[in-house]
Amino acid sequence: MSVSEAGRLLATPAAYTDDRRLHEALALLRRQSPVHWVDVPGYTPFWAITRHADVLAIERDHALWLSAPRPVLRAAALDAELETRRARSAGLRTLVHMDDPEHHALRAVGADWFRPKAMRALQARAGELARRHVDRMAAYDGRCDFVRQVAAHYPLYVILSLLGLPESDFPRMLRLTQELFGQDDAETGRGGTPQDHTSVLEDFLAYFRDLTAERRARPTGDLASQIANARLDGAPLDDNVAASYYVLIATAGHDTTSSTIAGGLEALIRHPDQLRRLRADPGLLPSAAEEMIRWVSPVKEFMRTASADTHVGGTPIRKGESVLLSYPSANRDEQVFADPFRFDVARDPNRHLAFGSGVHYCLGAALARMEIRALFAELLPRLAEVELDGEPAWTATTFVGGLKRLPIRYTLT
Repeated sequence: MSVSEAGRLLATPAAYTDDRRLHEALALLRRQSPVHWVDVPGYTPFWAITRHADVLAIERDHALWLSAPRPVLRAAALDAELETRRARSAGLRTLVHMDDPEHHALRAVGADWFRPKAMRALQARAGELARRHVDRMAAYDGRCDFVRQVAAHYPLYVILSLLGLPESDFPRMLRLTQELFGQDDAETGRGGTPQDHTSVLEDFLAYFRDLTAERRARPTGDLASQIANARLDGAPLDDNVAASYYVLIATAGHDTTSSTIAGGLEALIRHPDQLRRLRADPGLLPSAAEEMIRWVSPVKEFMRTASADTHVGGTPIRKGESVLLSYPSANRDEQVFADPFRFDVARDPNRHLAFGSGVHYCLGAALARMEIRALFAELLPRLAEVELDGEPAWTATTFVGGLKRLPIRYTLT
């Protein structure tokens, strides 16, 4: 594989379905071209940033490196369609799309719901839902698709419980999330056109606009009510901004965690020594959860745009040019992680960047950690045996994703 071929994989959704080949490409870029210009048909060109130190430096300098106008990698046609919708105040506009001071003010709206005190209050609910989903595994008679029957549902139930949505709406939220993040996958996407993608966004936004109106009329003390009735500079949130806030929490709040839980179990199956180690010492669960997050890196990239002429790793980057921050690459950087391709449930230190850094550090990081620990704390003591029952399959994506199928055979006690 040439360096140019390696760079082009970052703009190829199918590349993320082949973990081995992807990491070969990323390792090659780190060695030979860590700040690499990528110019492929259908995409606006960008610089690929693959080393941990460079990704971290860019994330921490939010004045120089802006989220707007290009927060994630998308095909140029889709970017144009979304920009047209945003100009009409009809498109998705979340914390991911914003820079300070607007970002700081809006982040504060929901921040208290993700602080340690709130997580302690939610811990009992997370544990109850973990038990419910492991009990369901027992009912599947020793075989299941762990993604579709467990991992995709458990964190969804947690985050939507936090929002205060009725369980009858959970299947709808799951389908819309899979269509949104799996837009480039033939199995999960609604279709391959920009209009197909925006139709998913519109379905999401319409649902949450209705929720905003309902919670403003009848607040219920949940996170949805907090968002609906928040005020910035004395005025209520714009309906579209409020709906976008819900979309971010409902989607990123469960899809990334479900990918980590599924990828974490697959890693334990493929590394049985680490599974035995973790079962023998449950005190390793916090470090094991961090290793799962590093290993999976469910958020594949965010983009930043230079607000002034600058340099990254000695490479000049002009004002207005964009960089792609590759988290799977940063989280396997040989300069930061000892033996980075070894799955180690006791890894310490573990300075992964899966939650980002700086002002855009993941709002739900504490919740994700709690959910991962709660599910495995319930599953591992009951998991007498587990093995693959077919080939796993990954979602084709350049943004958020992981396993879409994990067939397993197991014995629960």
